[in-house]
Amino acid sequence: MNLISEIQKELVARKELPQFGAGDTISVSYKIVEGNKERIQQFQGVVIQRRGSGTTETFTIRKMSGNIGVERIIPVTSPFIDSISVIKRGAVRRARIFYFRERTGKSARIREKKNFSH
Repeated sequence: MNLISEIQKELVARKELPQFGAGDTISVSYKIVEGNKERIQQFQGVVIQRRGSGTTETFTIRKMSGNIGVERIIPVTSPFIDSISVIKRGAVRRARIFYFRERTGKSARIREKKNFSH
């Protein structure tokens, strides 16, 4: 079991990503290949969860597109991630905020973390 994790560490080149968790609003620059063209598309939304560890770690982002909620599950070790930037830090009490799916309007707001520099 330990041998497998050691081999996976060697094979997968992991990029340096910013620290983020559930409730944070992030923007992911994702490479999309269409035929022989390659372009970068932004996907901005709220992180609902992070799960897994090592090479199998993923995170789920949710955004509202019109009145329709769009979720995307992205592996942390994906070679298609160009960059990730944290836009807002959210103050939530749980690691997986699935209740956020049923919320609309004012109840779908997440408080922003207060950063104290004392």
